[in-house]
Amino acid sequence: MKHRSASIDNGNVRVNEPLTTMKLAQRAARRRSTYIAQAISYLISAGILALYSYAGTIAITVPIVYLICGITATAITLSLSEINFNDRFRDQYLTVPQTILNMTIQLGAIYLAPEVGFYFIFILFIVLSFGALLMNARDTAFVWTYSTVGLSALLLMTDKAIAMPMTTWTERALLLACAVTAMGRCASAGLYGSSMREALYKRGNELKKAHARIEELAQVDELTGLLNRRYIMKSLNEEMARAQRTGVACSVAIIDIDFFKRINDQFGHPAGDEALRTFAVTLFENIRTIDKLGRYGGEEFLLILPDTAKDQAVRTLDRLRSIVSEVDWAAISGIMNLTMSAGLCSVRQEETAADILARADVALYRAKDAGRNRVVAA
Repeated sequence: MKHRSASIDNGNVRVNEPLTTMKLAQRAARRRSTYIAQAISYLISAGILALYSYAGTIAITVPIVYLICGITATAITLSLSEINFNDRFRDQYLTVPQTILNMTIQLGAIYLAPEVGFYFIFILFIVLSFGALLMNARDTAFVWTYSTVGLSALLLMTDKAIAMPMTTWTERALLLACAVTAMGRCASAGLYGSSMREALYKRGNELKKAHARIEELAQVDELTGLLNRRYIMKSLNEEMARAQRTGVACSVAIIDIDFFKRINDQFGHPAGDEALRTFAVTLFENIRTIDKLGRYGGEEFLLILPDTAKDQAVRTLDRLRSIVSEVDWAAISGIMNLTMSAGLCSVRQEETAADILARADVALYRAKDAGRNRVVAA
């Protein structure tokens, strides 16, 4: 079963990609731990209220009603989560309605048990702290306004004497318990925020790595692993601009595998693909790190040699030609033999990439006309 998650963009609902069953289960598990922590918090508060009742400060009905309300609210939200109701919304935790619901319980508790009302005010702070970790500024302002209005009504429109008893040693000990448990929940809110920041940091790093991988794949020719035509042409423009700006030498060569069509026809396309890969690796392993090598198209490759004059470039290409001719091509298929031809030229001032490629292409055809397996400079 698949669900779609939704988000809101400029007031319109935008449906995102379907969520897989595994993803839904992972999200439900994360929410489940939050609801369990919420239930534990209600149990702690109900336990403290029961002790106040035992000390005679409040009626026994207060902790009972408080616990029933808290556990019921938690059970409802947990049930909705388990049936993936939450996944229909942008905020899978339904933070605003959850926060409002929990605040309502605390405000009701203040009204019913004003004798220990300040304890529930402490809990209001904790509820708002947890909610603010997941809410945006507008939602946080709305929830803060709701709690402010509720407290204002209790303080200004009723005669409830909201207090915290400290007459007896028992009441002081219970006040200590209230403070300690409230501070513990505040600390847990901080730890929760810290874990969220850490998760976001890790997720950010994962996204950066994924983006880098996508960028890498976008630059690479799938068959040979070299730069694809788009990025080798980008490199050519960049290196030409640098050479023309600084006046340093730069040479460019078009390399062609001799009689490659015959190789495909004789040995088959799988063998031809393997020959292309081996050829590409052989060239790449025998050039400098500053050199740029990419697949120009078919069995043609473009080699850019920065800071390299024409004579030096001829020697480099002739060395590569010799290395290619000595590769054991029979390892790919029986009697296969493979050679290369290359035409090269040096970058001139004011010329474009199309100009230099045209000159290199002319030099390549001269190499082919001369019998192939050779390097010719324009």
